[in-house]
Order: sequence, then C-alpha cells, then structure tokens
Amino acid sequence: MANPATPAQWRAALRAEGVPFIELEGWTTRGRDAATGKAFGPVHGILNHHTAGVDSLAVIAYRGVPGLPPPLAHGLLRKDGVVVLVADGRTNHAGPVAENVFNAIVAEKPLPKQDKSKTVDGNDVLYGLEVENRGDGEDVYKRAQYDTWVRFNAAVCRLHGWTERSAAGHLETSVEGKPDPSGPVAGYGRRGRFLFTMAQLRADVRERLAHQANWSPPTTQETPTVTPEYVNLGLARSFQLAPDLWDDVEFTTEWNDEPDGHALNSPTFVRGAARFTGSVSLRFEGLDVGEVVQVRMSEYDDTGALKQDHPIHEVIGTPGGTFAVVPLTKRLAAGRSMRVRLLNQGAEGIEVVSAILTVLAWGE
Repeated sequence: MANPATPAQWRAALRAEGVPFIELEGWTTRGRDAATGKAFGPVHGILNHHTAGVDSLAVIAYRGVPGLPPPLAHGLLRKDGVVVLVADGRTNHAGPVAENVFNAIVAEKPLPKQDKSKTVDGNDVLYGLEVENRGDGEDVYKRAQYDTWVRFNAAVCRLHGWTERSAAGHLETSVEGKPDPSGPVAGYGRRGRFLFTMAQLRADVRERLAHQANWSPPTTQETPTVTPEYVNLGLARSFQLAPDLWDDVEFTTEWNDEPDGHALNSPTFVRGAARFTGSVSLRFEGLDVGEVVQVRMSEYDDTGALKQDHPIHEVIGTPGGTFAVVPLTKRLAAGRSMRVRLLNQGAEGIEVVSAILTVLAWGE
C-alpha cells in the first residue's frame, strides 16, 4: 500500500529508471476524483493494458469511450517507446477487479484464477498503463516500446518498494474476460522475437529491480533459435468436392498435442512473415481412374482477398481410391496467409476423405 505518486515523484522515478517520457498539458490535475467523489489511492499495484487501437492518446486523455469518461489511464506508452503522462488522479482503466486477485496483488503473491463472485473497483487502487497495440495478435510491440514497458513498471515498483508481483495485466484481474495485454514482441535485451506474457514481463521487471535503476540489459543478440513451430492439422469430417470449382481445404482438427497449438482460423494454415516446409496428405473416394484433382497453395491478404496462386500439383485417380502427398514449401510475406485449394476436374463430385497437413514454420 502506498500513497499515489506526486508529479515530482513520477518525474524523478521515471528519469532514474531511464524511461523516456513527455508530459501532456494538464496531467498533474487530470483525474476523476472530483467527478466521482472518490479519492484515488492508496495504491497497491500497476495494471497493464493494450489499447486495441492506434493513435489512442485523444481517446485516453480527452474523449473516453461510451460509458467510460476520460481519462482512461495514467500513462500511454507509444510505439516509439515514449510514455505520455496523462493523469495523476483516479482514471477509468481497471473496472471491476476480482477480489481474490486483488488480494494477491496486495500480498505480492502469485495471482489466482479470477473468482467473479466478489470484486473491488480497480480504478481506486491501481495505476493504469495503456500500451499502444492493436491487440490483433499481429501488431508487434517494438523493442524500444517493450524496454520502456519494463522500465516503467520497475520504476513504479522501485518508487513504492514493491516487488514485480505488484505488476498485473488486465487479463489477470478482469471478471469480464478482457484479453489485454497480449501480442508479439520484437525482442528485448539479448532475446529475439517472443510472445508477450505477464509472467515474462514480471520476470524482466524482477531482473531490473535486482540492479541499480540506471542499469540496461545487455543487447548482444543471441543466436536466433532455429526451433520451428509444428503445425499438424486434419479434417473434422470428409466433404464433397464438386466438379470445376476451386474449394479451400478447411483444416478444423488440431492434431498437435503441444500446448497452445498453432492452428489458425480455417482455412488459413500459416501466416506471414514466415517460412514453412512440409506436406499435405490427401485421400479421395469417387475419383475415376485417370481423372485429375488439382492442388495448389494460394496467398490471401488480411482482408481475405486472393493475392497470388502458386504452381499446380496434379493428383490422378487410381483404382480403389486415390492417395497423394503434396509438398508445401514457401516463404510468406507479412500480412499474407496461406491456404490449400482443390479443383476437381472430373465430371462428377468426389469425396475428400482425409487431408492431413504437417508443416514446420519459422516466424521471421
């Protein structure tokens, strides 16, 4: 528990930790204390969010969103790694926080799964930091942005004598199923690209707190990992392939037993920027001997528009059912996704009995 930081304490703590920041006009008196009749504080931790949008300063500081008047956070962390100080008082950022999670933050213990039966108003007792990111799983937190993210949390923890366990994510406290913060990070220190987790952020804050405030992590790059993601997908059920019509193979069953499998929204099986190599095994019934099914990879953009077709492979009907293994190898640009498409050139419809895709994918 601590009294909220004064403007002078904010400035001193952030400068000492190496946090680049600017001060939005009026931030030292901005807040919702008077409007709500609730004084901000005492404070017990920092709640981290992503904005789920771009150019969010006006919304956070001045406009708010329906049902939530501004300000919506104490600070906004921009893409360039600069924090904008928005407010010094109570803000509308946290909403209801599961009481059992809040109690763990206060006690600086591991956070439990939310018990939604009892809540506290997190706006009264938690600082709020909004980090600029669309939150779509593709928008990348830049290196400078993540470095400042770690420094900001460490600065607040160091100021109040807290450990890294006083830093939480909205997804960990929300009783409304909020998913923020999340998304890919370009890198940090010696680490290359990785997916954001609060556990990793807390680990990086803990590392900072073990050093003097002016410490910086070593930046000599580690040798990039060569471990690819394993994508192993199949069909939930067979389907009919009509003649003379290109049709997507919809890979709807995740055969991968690893946690957090890599299946994407069907019929996409991999998304760029990435390299991948593997194959798709196909079995058809009803394809007459000598008749042909064409198989090709096709690239689509983020709007679902077809952008490029790749060379065709032909599968020729054989007696007793037809089986083929088609190689899949490609380098895929950012903003593109890949599908497998089929064209039945026979006169009658056939059945696609199975399609098993096995691919190793390296993100770039």
